[in-house]
Amino acid sequence: MDTAFCVYIMASMRNGTIYLGVTSNLPKRVWEHRNGVVAGFTKKYGCHLLVWYEVYDDLDAARQRELRMKEWKRDWKVKEIEGMNPNWDDLFDTLTPN
Repeated sequence: MDTAFCVYIMASMRNGTIYLGVTSNLPKRVWEHRNGVVAGFTKKYGCHLLVWYEVYDDLDAARQRELRMKEWKRDWKVKEIEGMNPNWDDLFDTLTPN
């Protein structure tokens, strides 16, 4: 089975605090963020909504995208989110478990 790698953005609310990450198991990682399993930024700032993601076949490509996006201004990230998800809906329930 091929592994997919995802770059994703979690948010506390619409136009709230955002967190950008990369993972090889998006449903599991989002569940961890939502349930505060791991202490850190998303737990501290309540980033429990999956508002954006992109899927890659290659880990290096996903990591490069994440690193580039982390250098972006916040406005650019908001435009990226709203291009996929204009209402900042929580996309967690649209994911299929790995």
